[in-house]
Amino acid sequence: MTAQEVRLCGLLLQEHFGEVVERIGTHLLRGGAQNLRTIANETNTPLDLVKKSLCVLVQHGACEFGSGRRGPGSPVEYRASCERVLRVLRYPRYIYTAKTLYGDTGELIVEEVLQRGHMTMSNTVKTVADRLTHNMEEGRSMEYSEVVSAFSKLVETHFLQRCPPVAEMGTAATSTNPATPGTPAASASTAPPTAESNPDCYKLPHVTLIGRGKRRRSSDDSEEQRGGKKAKMDSESCGDEGIYWQVNFERFHQHFRDQAIISAVASKLDQTSSEIVRTMLRMSEVTTTQTAAYTQPLSANEIFRSLPPNYSISRPILDQYLSLLVDDPMEFVGKSGDSGGGMYVVNLQRALANLARATLESVVQERFGSRSARIFRLLLRKRHLEQKQVEDFAMIPAKEAKDMLYTLLSENLVQLQEIPKTPDHAPSRTFYLYTVNQLPTARLLLQHCYKTVANLIERRLFETKENKRLLEKSQRIEAILASLQASGAEPEQLTEVEEMITAPERQQLEALRHHINKLDSTENQVDETVFLLESYIFSTKTK
Repeated sequence: MTAQEVRLCGLLLQEHFGEVVERIGTHLLRGGAQNLRTIANETNTPLDLVKKSLCVLVQHGACEFGSGRRGPGSPVEYRASCERVLRVLRYPRYIYTAKTLYGDTGELIVEEVLQRGHMTMSNTVKTVADRLTHNMEEGRSMEYSEVVSAFSKLVETHFLQRCPPVAEMGTAATSTNPATPGTPAASASTAPPTAESNPDCYKLPHVTLIGRGKRRRSSDDSEEQRGGKKAKMDSESCGDEGIYWQVNFERFHQHFRDQAIISAVASKLDQTSSEIVRTMLRMSEVTTTQTAAYTQPLSANEIFRSLPPNYSISRPILDQYLSLLVDDPMEFVGKSGDSGGGMYVVNLQRALANLARATLESVVQERFGSRSARIFRLLLRKRHLEQKQVEDFAMIPAKEAKDMLYTLLSENLVQLQEIPKTPDHAPSRTFYLYTVNQLPTARLLLQHCYKTVANLIERRLFETKENKRLLEKSQRIEAILASLQASGAEPEQLTEVEEMITAPERQQLEALRHHINKLDSTENQVDETVFLLESYIFSTKTK
C-alpha cells in the first residue's frame, strides 16, 4: 500500500473511531501483522486501550487475526486491512442506495449494520422499528413484520450476508493447516474463511418477532445506557443468537458498476438501449460473481420477456437494438451464440476499461485543455506515434504539440519509448515513440484521488475545529428549542431563544455549513472516480 492510502486510512479511522484507534490502525497498516504486546510497546499505548481498539477494528472487519508466524503455540497476530478501512469513505453511498431500492426501512437497516459492524437480525429489527416509531406521529408505530420484510429483501438480493463464524476465523490457520515437522508454520497472512464460503450465507434464521417499535422518550437517559444489555437479553429469546449479519460490500459495488454501465449506454446511445442493458444486468445480478468477465448468457427471447411493461417494443425492434449494441465500438454487449434467437452477454471487463478510459480523458481535458485531451485520445487509439505523426494527426502546430506532449510526459500521463536502429543508441538513428499505458496511468490517477480525498477531509476537520465554539453554541440552542417545542412553549419564548445567536454569527454559521456541504459533496464525487478506477484495476488482475 502507498503512503497516500495509509494517510487516508488514518484520517478515516480518526474521524469515525477516535485518535487511539487511528494510532493502532495506522501502526498495523505500516508494520504488518503483529501480536498484542508488540503493538502496545511500539505505540506506547496501555494494553487495555490496545485491546479495546483492536475490538473496534475487528468488529468493523478492518482487522483480521490468526495464529502467529511461529506456529499454533505462538501469540495471536493482528493484521489491518487497508481496503476495508477505505470502504468507510463509501458509507453514505451504501446507505443512499439502500434508501433508493428499499425505502427508509432499508436505509436504516444498512445504516445500523454499518455503524455497529455486525448485528443479529432480531437486534436490527427492534432498533430500526424503534427509530422509525420515534419519527412517526404520536399514536402510530412501526410493526416488526415490516422491518423483517425489508431485511429479508436485502438478504435475498445479497446486500446483507451472514458473518463467518468467529471460532473458524480464529482457528482457521490451526485447524486446516496443522504444523508438522519439516513444514513451515501457518502465518497470520493465512486468509480467514470468507462469508461466501459459508453455505448458509444468505439463509434467514427462524426468528419469532411479534410486536411494534417503542417510542423513545428524551428523558430516559439511563435506559439509553442500558440499551446494549437489554438488546442482548432480548435477542436470546428470538432464536437467532450467535447469527450475525454484515453488509455485503461486493454486492453494493456490483450495483454501482451496473449503474455506471447503464448510464454510459444511455449517454452514448439512448434510453431504450440502456433499459435493455439494465434488464440483462438485472437478470444475472445474483448469478454473476464479482470477478466474472461476462454476465451469464441470455437469449433474446428471455430478454424480451423480462423487459419492463412500459417498454412496449416489438421483437424485431429488440433484435435491431441488440445488433446495434453488439456492433457499437464500446463493446458493452457481445454475442455468444445463436440459440434462442441469439445469446447475448454484457462484457463487464471491456465496459470497465472503457469507463476508466473516459475518466482519464476527462481528467486530461479538465487539467490541460481540449487540445491536450485530443493528443491523449489519439495516443490511446493509435498506441505508438512519433512527435511529427502526433502533430499531423491531431492537426496542432508543431510548437504547441511539442509543449503539450512534454507537459503530459512530465506528469507521467504519457510515456516515451526509444527504439534504436543501431546498438549504439545514437539519437539520430533512434525512433522516439509516444504512448499511453492505460493501466499505470489509472493507478497514478487513483493515488491522486486518494490524496485529494485526504486533503478534503483535513480541510473539513480544520474548518470544524476553527468554528468549534460557534457550532457548539448552535447545537445547544437547537437542543433548547427542541425541548421547549416538545413541552409546548409560547412563540415568544422560542423567539427569545433563537435571538441568542446574533445576526453575524448566524451568517457565519450559514457560510460554514455551505462550505462543509460543498466539501462533503466533493468527497462523494471524487469517490465515484475512485470506485471506477479501483474496479478497472481489479478487473485487470482477474483476467
